[in-house]
Amino acid sequence: MLSYFRWVLFFVALFATLMGGALYLGNSLLTADGPLQATKTVVIPRGAGPMTMAKVLQEEGIIDHTRLFRIALMIDPAPKPIKAGEYEVPARTSMRALVELLQSGKVVQRRLTIPEGMTTAEVVELVRKAEALAGEITLDLKEGDLLPETYFYSRDDTRDGLLLRMKEAMDKTLDAAWRKRAPGLPLANRRAALILASIVEKETAIPAERAKVAAVFINRLRRRMKLESDPTTIYGLTDGKAPLNRELTRADLQSNSPYNTYFVTGLPAGPICNPGRASIVAATHPARDRSLYFVADGQGGHAFALTLNEHNRNVARWREIQRERQEQSQGQTPAQPTTPAAPAPSR
Repeated sequence: MLSYFRWVLFFVALFATLMGGALYLGNSLLTADGPLQATKTVVIPRGAGPMTMAKVLQEEGIIDHTRLFRIALMIDPAPKPIKAGEYEVPARTSMRALVELLQSGKVVQRRLTIPEGMTTAEVVELVRKAEALAGEITLDLKEGDLLPETYFYSRDDTRDGLLLRMKEAMDKTLDAAWRKRAPGLPLANRRAALILASIVEKETAIPAERAKVAAVFINRLRRRMKLESDPTTIYGLTDGKAPLNRELTRADLQSNSPYNTYFVTGLPAGPICNPGRASIVAATHPARDRSLYFVADGQGGHAFALTLNEHNRNVARWREIQRERQEQSQGQTPAQPTTPAAPAPSR
């Protein structure tokens, strides 16, 4: 009888030793460094099973043994489904860390930045060319529908879905700005605020000037003066689909386009671009300024004026700057190794 118990104890000890060794070996295999030598992205297809996933990972050099990957999934003490998508796998990722990464759903986040002042046609083209997005664009989008910002997305997100996020962001931003607008603005509704914001966006790229530019147009609206904004007239000529690439002519300024604010009184027929948050805020909270005119000041900004006489002086100064720059440009000739550059022409 004693001999029997000894044999039982022996086999129990042997079994425990073998199991402990197996567990130790298995844990070592699961936590050992993987074969990947540098960080790499891998795409786990939708609907892929363990065998397909293992094959993809092996082909990408992320794992050596497909069977060990499947075993790691089976013995996971807290199994979770692996989520399809694009993952960034660090170098030497262990089997256990790989499984945890694929179960986490922390897929690669891509970004797309929409600059302020882009037209809807330009934004749509940008989204159409963006990498890793899926599907065609089927939405009917209007000018001013989309908020310029940086947007994050994952592989196989749809183009329509991303554009809808931009539209929702614009709706929320415009609603909030309109609710908090300054009192007494000569703007009938939030669409009028959007139109004005789009003009401000195109008229100045200097943040400190936006509220003052908005004030000029608000002041002119109150006096029923024509806005006389070049960007609106240009939009009427191009529909926002391409740059004009020439100076405005007298005929352009006399055209009866609903966007020609040298011809129509009040705001143009619609927005001329997609304005950013700052221009929307400027349109709904213009500066307390009485200026009615502005013109380029030659230093990247604008000179503002209350009276036409003051404005005409600013215009004359700007034209003098333009003339000087043109003369300097014409007087510069490429330097030759053996002869001096030609002198600038006299003024």
